[in-house]
Amino acid sequence: MGRTAGCFFSLLVVAIVAAIAALLWFEREVTSPGPLAEPVTVMIPSGTSVTTIAGELERKGVVADANYVMWRARWRSEGHLLKAGEYIFDPGMSVDQVLDRMVEGMTVVHRVTVPEGLTSLEIVAILNANEELTGEIAEIPAQGTILPETYHFERGETRQDVLDRMTDALDSTLAELWAGRADDLPIASPEEAVILASVVEKETGLAAERPHIAGVFVNRLNRGMRLQSDPTVIFALTQGQAPLGRTLLRSDWDYDDPYNTYVYAGLPPGPIANPGRDAIAAVLNPLETTDIYFVADGTGGHAFAETLAEHNRNVSAYKASQSGN
Repeated sequence: MGRTAGCFFSLLVVAIVAAIAALLWFEREVTSPGPLAEPVTVMIPSGTSVTTIAGELERKGVVADANYVMWRARWRSEGHLLKAGEYIFDPGMSVDQVLDRMVEGMTVVHRVTVPEGLTSLEIVAILNANEELTGEIAEIPAQGTILPETYHFERGETRQDVLDRMTDALDSTLAELWAGRADDLPIASPEEAVILASVVEKETGLAAERPHIAGVFVNRLNRGMRLQSDPTVIFALTQGQAPLGRTLLRSDWDYDDPYNTYVYAGLPPGPIANPGRDAIAAVLNPLETTDIYFVADGTGGHAFAETLAEHNRNVSAYKASQSGN
């Protein structure tokens, strides 16, 4: 081997050794724990370039050098796979772990909970008060078109999109429950099921009572009796626009409005609130009972009765329990 060839070979060996050393060094840098000492939240807007993402990660202290992120993303051919969104990065995460999280789109998930029995106006107010959501809601949905539940969303999602998911959830839930309904119910359509479920929902806060109260109302409808539900009177007075703000009076039972089930027989013309899944299920598969009356028992529940005489005794017992408070 000539001197020139020998020098070239030596230089080649040195270059290869240097390249291997550089690769080993870089591998150590991107797999070793990063500089972050405390969890940090980073927002990555849609359409952000890899260069900008890397710079933001360095600025927030997630990585020691933005170049590590850019080089590693290109090495892994994943620059185009990094997803936008809100991320929480944990202390000591390596560059590889950071990239893995962003490729998988492990963004922060927020939650909004809608309790059962709220009016549509109250539900929209909950969405409007949530600062992680954006945008405006086009219009207040009709009563009984929203399914109360806990919904997950990402920061920046629009309020209208979340509301649309709530209405879609009601449609799918109602279709499922309607298909498994009991026979011979005095309910002609899914829409009527939601109407009665909204009354059941407003009558009790106890989940275990819903099928029993639904059974009472089904019995009353089958016998042609009026539902005589106080929550329907309250809705007649307020139209779901605001709380009544006072105790319901006996004279209110005479208020002339189609929603007042003391005045008008059958179901109200529409839902008085947004019932949950359990209330709808209770209406479509009510408890088989001979009871046709119920009254509060003073403990948060209700006392049920088959006869008016028994019901009157329950009413007297309730009044006595209240006078002793």
